[in-house]
Amino acid sequence: MLYIHKTFSISVQQNLLQANIELINEPVNKKLQAIEPAYEKIPPGILRRMGKSIRMGVGAALPLMSETDPVNGIIMGSANAGMEECVKFLNQIVQYEEGQLTPGNFVQSTGNVIAGQLGLITRNKGYNVTHVHAGLAFENAVLDAIMQLNTNPSNSYLLGGVDEISSFHYNIEALAGTYKKEEVSNKVLYEAGSPGYLVGEGAAMFVVSAEANNFIAKLTAIATIHSTDIELVQAQLKMFLQKNLEAGTAIDLFLSGENGDNRTLPFYTACETLLADDTAIVRYKHMTGDFPTASALGLWYACEFLQQQVPQHMFKKKTSKTSYRNILLYNNFKGLQHSFILVSKAW
Repeated sequence: MLYIHKTFSISVQQNLLQANIELINEPVNKKLQAIEPAYEKIPPGILRRMGKSIRMGVGAALPLMSETDPVNGIIMGSANAGMEECVKFLNQIVQYEEGQLTPGNFVQSTGNVIAGQLGLITRNKGYNVTHVHAGLAFENAVLDAIMQLNTNPSNSYLLGGVDEISSFHYNIEALAGTYKKEEVSNKVLYEAGSPGYLVGEGAAMFVVSAEANNFIAKLTAIATIHSTDIELVQAQLKMFLQKNLEAGTAIDLFLSGENGDNRTLPFYTACETLLADDTAIVRYKHMTGDFPTASALGLWYACEFLQQQVPQHMFKKKTSKTSYRNILLYNNFKGLQHSFILVSKAW
């Protein structure tokens, strides 16, 4: 268990809680690309050398980090990190026949570059780790943060997830049939009924600790599973709820990672059968697109929904409730990697 005190995100939508679906940003060339801010907190000399994932990760983290209230470590999750910069460097090896290569692309290409840059910019010499586990990269970062707080309960950590749409990775996944082949508006994404999803990108950052003072959300429990068996995933969710829900309480809101891919829809449908009749069901990936660490943005949404109303277009099933105490976030990546995150707010 950990407490979330501050959050920040960069995503496809300038206003991530846009109430009018007609005003949300739509895909361009089948990609939902993040709207980047001015990055005023990043020194210009450093900013111009950064790839997009690094800009988003550092840009989303710096507003949460201050000299007066420093964190004791930085824990990141990213499936691809600086993939675009890595490919640029590999292309240079061929182009210049392993001659005089520019070091910038190499330096920006490693998996831990986002956490590393944050440590350098903020002079943070604490725990600094990046988890690269495809669709469970952010979840493993969360588990790491929980273990660190169990060992060091007086510490606080910056926890985050970030991924970009790199040309190299996009082309490989497109050939593999991961994305939608047809042009689909995100406004009607869930009615498409076809294989594939709309790819997105973004970053979400959180300051977490074991202290309850001034928290906005409590991450009560998390569980992950690798499986293609729908019944096994359903059984794991049932056990997860039995173990972690307090007696006499229920899930108020089910935050679904449903992404418009008809190949993974049966998993979400099976999990929804375990919910009570008065549990609202909300979807968010028509706003963000899908990518390995999209669950980080899902957690950001969960924190927001504990404090303000949910836009109407995000509901799959609406109930009479207008405020929520317990939110269950379920994310499914490619029908193989699954995660359950229980978030709550004390009343």
